[in-house]
Amino acid sequence: MDINDMRVIVTVLSFVTFVGIWVWAWSRKNQRRFEEAAQLPFQSE
Repeated sequence: MDINDMRVIVTVLSFVTFVGIWVWAWSRKNQRRFEEAAQLPFQSE
């Protein structure tokens, strides 16, 4: 295993991580929580 193999592995893992975060952020079960969090700055105490 040389440095180019390691680069390929890191690149693939980074891409998989990116896609995982993207799927999590756009999943419907998180949509309501994110909408509530987006409104926090506009709520007065």
